Amino acid sequence: MSVRAFITGVSGLSLTADERVFLRAERPWGFILFKRNVDNPLQVARLVQDLRESVEDSDAPVLIDQEGGRVQRLGPPHWPVYPAGAVFSALYDSNREDGLKAARLSAQLIAADLVDLGITVDCLPLADVPVPGADAVIGDRAYGTNPEKVAAIARAVTEGLERGGVLPVLKHIPGHGRATADTHHKLPIVETPKNELEAVDFAAFRPLADLPMAMTAHVVFSAIDATQPATTSATIIEQVIRGVIGFQGLLMSDDVSMNALAGSIAERTRSIVSAGCDMVLHCNGKLDEMRQVAGETPELSGRALDRARQALASRRPPQPFDREAAQAELGALTRRAGAASA
Repeated sequence: MSVRAFITGVSGLSLTADERVFLRAERPWGFILFKRNVDNPLQVARLVQDLRESVEDSDAPVLIDQEGGRVQRLGPPHWPVYPAGAVFSALYDSNREDGLKAARLSAQLIAADLVDLGITVDCLPLADVPVPGADAVIGDRAYGTNPEKVAAIARAVTEGLERGGVLPVLKHIPGHGRATADTHHKLPIVETPKNELEAVDFAAFRPLADLPMAMTAHVVFSAIDATQPATTSATIIEQVIRGVIGFQGLLMSDDVSMNALAGSIAERTRSIVSAGCDMVLHCNGKLDEMRQVAGETPELSGRALDRARQALASRRPPQPFDREAAQAELGALTRRAGAASA
């Protein structure tokens, strides 16, 4: 049965009757959860099951942003607090292998939490390289300011997620680190020369080009496209994301409802699709906007369908591991990172 090329959020802890009708009729490829959808483990697992039942697909991907630090949709009292990316960066600076081990352990533990709930995709790792003066929206979420280090830690996070049976989403391609505004509220314009972007920002993503999925940045890179952010720029998607970086996996937009994008939700959706994104992401759970997205997204077909199938096929069963021992080791490493940065 065909599906449409969008991923959607929903409004609350359980599906409304109107949401069920919408999902059954429009059949999104996947779903994404936020804090408004989370109360306790039984409730989340039931919601995940209901989402899949609504589209009659027991394998429909369910996504979440579970990074650690200040971006965790699952948290206490039912789920642990995990370290922010900056913790791995600090630990890496004092001992490279400890930094990579901590990143890998944290991601594997996160994946175990997600698999318990039926969640199969985590919007992680980040390969954004922040610079002085950039907006704090990335900040301590980043793995450092050196592209080689960022790529190495991002690879370790990817390995941890994959060992835990969860698919990664690389973000925010081709780079959000120089953005001087939070894209939830405003469109950032980066005026850095192309050669510097290639040497730093894009360089952090290039070693990760084999990942199955990536999420775009709502950022204008004026040296390449002076008018359109990466999400709606055919030039950036073709020349940079698919070209310079070499990413050939499933490309999804960042949230279409963010204020960085101009026009109606329908207009934004059309722009995202025409630019070359395989999938439109809509997050806020507002049904009127969800209908606009569905009305402008095509059925998933052609190369986009192939990429979607390849992405899902790359998921492997979780590897057995001692969660309690892993949590203890991660705690010890995290404390070491704190001591190193004190």
